[in-house]
Amino acid sequence: MNDTTRDSEQIMSAAKRSLVTQQQGGTHRPGPPNWAGSGAARRKNWIKRAKYFAGAILTIFISASIAGVVLNGIGFTGVMMVALAVMAAAFVFGNFPKVKVPKRPELGKGNPKQMVARTELWLEAQRASLPAPAVAIVDQLGVQLDALGVQLETLDTGHPAMNEVRELVGEYIPETIDNYRKIPAHLRNEEHAGGTADARLVTSLTKLSGEVDRVTRKLAEGALDDLAVKSRYLEYRYGGDELLADMTGQQSEQGSGVPLPDFAAAPEKAKEPR
Repeated sequence: MNDTTRDSEQIMSAAKRSLVTQQQGGTHRPGPPNWAGSGAARRKNWIKRAKYFAGAILTIFISASIAGVVLNGIGFTGVMMVALAVMAAAFVFGNFPKVKVPKRPELGKGNPKQMVARTELWLEAQRASLPAPAVAIVDQLGVQLDALGVQLETLDTGHPAMNEVRELVGEYIPETIDNYRKIPAHLRNEEHAGGTADARLVTSLTKLSGEVDRVTRKLAEGALDDLAVKSRYLEYRYGGDELLADMTGQQSEQGSGVPLPDFAAAPEKAKEPR
């Protein structure tokens, strides 16, 4: 009878590794997150594909029509060739051109809308090589970049905050992820100088996420103050339901207008002896 002790130990070891992996978020990777910047770039790419496909279909049918006129019909073989050409065009333009992943030097360039879109596309391409906890923070960063991009659209290119954002988005975030990716996969979970590479990546991304949130809140302070001042002005100018109710109640209790004289007291005063 064969000794299965060694096999049992391997099975138990594999089960433990699987349990740890699932506790850390699993090995699955969800699809691309719903970020506004990168989503707009993908939609633009799909529109380009649709235009190419429509042009290819038009060319195929024009060519088939010309061949039918010249050859007095294209026959069954020609129809099948047209169908195959349409299927080939659908396959080609359903997969190409691909959305171009920007290079690191390109992340901090362009207007705020382009900068956010490039950075989000770059972050999406890095998600597959990151641990699950880091992926969750990257997904949060993408949402924060969408909000930051809205704030940046109202700023001049020479605003001091613009340079800070370019440094944060174009240098610190990608540099942190690049440094992590340079470490071999089998060494990322090993302790080094008091921590693992995975843990340090999560800590660094968390700090960067907090910094993006701080900059966004700082840029939004002016708009928040303007809204508060406007709201107080409108409340003072037009009042609200509670103010109208208070004014109506005071008028009903105190009355309105000039009080009328008491005419009943006049005759009694006239009857008094002189």
